[in-house]
Amino acid sequence: MRTWIIALCLFPTAASAQTSAIQLETQAKLALAQIKGELDIPGLKAPVEVLRDKWGVPHIYAKNADDLFFAQGFVAAQDRLFQLDLWRRMAVGELAEVLGPDAIEADTFARLIRYRGNMDAEWKSYSPDTQQIATAFTRGINACIDHTGKRLPIEFQILSFQPKHWRPEDVLGRMSGIVMSRNFNDEIVRAHLIDKLGLEKVRMLMPTDPHRDFTPALDVRGIDGRILKSYQAATKALNFKPSKTESNNWVISGERSASGKPMLASDPHRAIALPSLRYLVHLNAPGWNVIGAGEPALPGVALGHNEHIAWGITIVGTDQADIFVESTMPNDPHFYFDDRKELVRMDIIVEKIAVKGAKPVEVGLKYTRHGPVLHIDKERNRAYVLRWAGSDPGGAGYLGGLAVSRAKNQAEFLKALESWKIPALNFVYADKEGNIGWVAAGATPIRPKHDGLLPVPGNGGFEWTGYLPVKDLPQSFNPPSGWLATANHNILPEGYKHLIAYEYAAPYRYLRVKANLDVKKKLTLEDFQRIQHDDVSIPALKLARFADRIVSNNPDLNMRARLMERWDGRMSRDSHAAVVYAYWLPEVQKEVYGRHVPKELIKEVASKSGLPTLLHVLENPDERWFGKNPAAERNRIIRTSFINAVVRMQKNSQDATKLRWGALHTATFRHPLA
Repeated sequence: MRTWIIALCLFPTAASAQTSAIQLETQAKLALAQIKGELDIPGLKAPVEVLRDKWGVPHIYAKNADDLFFAQGFVAAQDRLFQLDLWRRMAVGELAEVLGPDAIEADTFARLIRYRGNMDAEWKSYSPDTQQIATAFTRGINACIDHTGKRLPIEFQILSFQPKHWRPEDVLGRMSGIVMSRNFNDEIVRAHLIDKLGLEKVRMLMPTDPHRDFTPALDVRGIDGRILKSYQAATKALNFKPSKTESNNWVISGERSASGKPMLASDPHRAIALPSLRYLVHLNAPGWNVIGAGEPALPGVALGHNEHIAWGITIVGTDQADIFVESTMPNDPHFYFDDRKELVRMDIIVEKIAVKGAKPVEVGLKYTRHGPVLHIDKERNRAYVLRWAGSDPGGAGYLGGLAVSRAKNQAEFLKALESWKIPALNFVYADKEGNIGWVAAGATPIRPKHDGLLPVPGNGGFEWTGYLPVKDLPQSFNPPSGWLATANHNILPEGYKHLIAYEYAAPYRYLRVKANLDVKKKLTLEDFQRIQHDDVSIPALKLARFADRIVSNNPDLNMRARLMERWDGRMSRDSHAAVVYAYWLPEVQKEVYGRHVPKELIKEVASKSGLPTLLHVLENPDERWFGKNPAAERNRIIRTSFINAVVRMQKNSQDATKLRWGALHTATFRHPLA
């Protein structure tokens, strides 16, 4: 059967590497996919048309769903085949086959967290037709691989390997979800710091939101970064790693918009990468008419709009994972004690990992009743186990979008969110009927006996008792204010009775969105664009307020202090004050946290403590933080840190007075092979 592939533009060439730039560019162009004209591709039931707009976004029109997702897989592979092959390998644990021994640990972790439960329950947990969609989608990827033949993208030519065919279950990989479930990392960090600094000190330095006086349920000695070694290896591979990216979204009702219709914006920040993590596509077939962004290795879209509703996403921060510590048998760590203090043998699955340039490596993947074993401490007779919502059916990241994409109204949207498990997201919502809403959706564990802030004993009765239903998740529809917004901040409504997390981003971005939404009664598209590009930093303004305490005979120092006093907090490209702030803040952190922790822990504690804690103690100095004369010591820190910042700035630039934020704050797009 024929398919029509029509295009309006070509994609840019690959970056130069190894051979000369001209030769490589020529070689790369020769390998570009055909995106104009007609292609005869086996596997379709009817003709499919693909129109590429001026941005290169494919608009796919098919006569049935099977052909629609076959075409999505084919087109995604045309655009991103190298990325797709690496992501598939990363998800199923086959990177070492092309990268060599350095990837063995990453492959082991990917295989360790692979879903190993009932496959029928897994497929049905997203949408009833997910397996059918995944089958069509992966057939499309494979059809593109077969059609490409030896004319492979330049990356495969450089690395001398072939892309592998996909299986439908390859879209069920857990790696894209685990990198967004970061709280179990913090459990290890918090326990390690308690061991090094003491409980009260850690409570002071790293308060939770909402506040909780967390207490270890076991001896924290020996809990350190070794436990997460395999996780770190897997998530840093090829720069596919969690990062401190943060997102914003908001929605307004028709009463607040100039058009009289709801308006929605979604800015789901993720780490800069080449190629991008996101893939935009328009899917049109009977039962489907949705446009938005997803990931190239997944069918459908994760956020966007159809003919009836629109939705956007940010990370909630829901605690979806815990570290359970099993007590193991002294002479054989493969046995552990259950709740009845009886010995139970771990399940061990032996697999072989193919390794480039070496013999295959055999690995034993270990599991207890709580999940995969991350680390065994033979000295202390402990096994550290990951209890994660992603181990249950429905745990493939973002695949729940297949259900959300077809919702036609508020009731269907809420029903579709029952299929959304990983990661937990703030969904903002709008529909053609004029409704707006927000739901903090995702698999939300119920923990009757603990708070999820620290590792817990595996035989201490700290079990989860299920997940909150969608009706009990934080949410709001059609509020009197006429708007809703999220920015990874604490979204718990006043009086909300369930505790879903204790680690949220600072509220500053949310407060800026709120301030911008409150400026006008009737907002336009241009207003939304302005809000997206808002460059005022509340933390910068708060720190700049302390510049009046800096008086010096040094004219250069004095000039910058007065500049900070007058600054409006805008991190604009031509701002010198923004540069001063960027140098000043880490020096303040060093001085403040350096009073309480060893030098090697300052950076870790500062990142976990957060700017709200730092700025609060600067504004409200007390003896716990600053000693017997807190205000005087606070002022000394302000002056010392400012001097250190200016000195460092001058060392890093021949003429520091000319430094501007736009020159300092840059991003370089690097291909993994660059």
